[in-house]
This record gives sequence, C-alpha cells and structure tokens, in this order.
Amino acid sequence: MQETWTSAALGADVAAYRAVRGQAVHRSVVDAALGLSHFGEHALGWLAIGAAGAVLDAPRRGQWVQASLAVAAAHGGNVAVKRVVRRPRPDLADLPARVRTPSALSFPSAHAASTFAAVTAFGPLLPRLPWRSVGVAMALSRVVLGVHYPSDVVAGAVLGVTLGSAGRLRRPLVLPGRRPS
Repeated sequence: MQETWTSAALGADVAAYRAVRGQAVHRSVVDAALGLSHFGEHALGWLAIGAAGAVLDAPRRGQWVQASLAVAAAHGGNVAVKRVVRRPRPDLADLPARVRTPSALSFPSAHAASTFAAVTAFGPLLPRLPWRSVGVAMALSRVVLGVHYPSDVVAGAVLGVTLGSAGRLRRPLVLPGRRPS
C-alpha cells in the first residue's frame, strides 16, 4: 500500500514537472527564472536586503536583524533537511536542467524556503506589495529551470513560511546599546 501511494505521488510530481517545463519554453520566461535563481542563490539577495534594511532603517534595526536571521535559518534548515532526505534532482533526458546547482540534492528547495521566509519576515517592514507573488515566482522558477520537482518547492515554501513567521515575533530582537521600541 505504501509503495503504491509513493509511486502515485512521484508520478504526479513528475507529471506536474513535465507540464511546467513544457509550458515554460519562451526565452523571456527562462531569462526571468535565471535572474530569480541568481538572486536567491544561498539566500544572498534576501540577506542583502535584510542587511540594507538594518543599516538604513535604524528605528527598526532589531526587526530587520531578526527577520534576516529567520531567512538565514530557513536556508540553513533547508540544507540540513536536504542532507537527511537526499532526494536527487530531476534527471529527465528529454528535459535537461537549464542551470547548474551547488548540490545534487533536491528536497526541499532552498530558494523557495529562503524566499518565503523573506517575504514572510520582511513583509511588515517593506512597502505593501504582493510579496507572496515573488515567492511563487521564485518557486516556479526552480521548476522552470529543471532543478526541482513541484513537491520540492512546496516543501521549501512551507519551511520558509514557518521560519519566516518566527522572524515576525512581537518582541523584536534588542541589539546591544539599544532600548526596545
């Protein structure tokens, strides 16, 4: 019974992967996915935004640092889960990956985890924009580029929202030499 359920889930994942890859053939879509991928690599783009916020928004510096720690925790936690699960990246001969990756492990997606952590934790600190759409775009970009199955990005998103929520605790981090606001 377990084997049947697992096989069906993997089959659905591969089918969804093929559907996304089959639709994402226009060069502008691939270029946008590559741009998102580079921004999200090792969460560096999000950590840079957090650092800029901490430097430029002194009254909320503790909140920016706390939110950035949540992003870093999402990336680090994701790497730990990947090493335990050890799911290989998609390797379909007719749909080769469109970008190189630092590891051969796929589940969960670190890009999705750090992005959803960032949009969750940074959301109250940034102008009101549809930040969740950025998370969805980043997650889809990983499938478009052929380096994740859809379930990888869904799991990464769940991990990111969970840890990003911790970065929005009511009591912001109080940095040395500063009083809480």
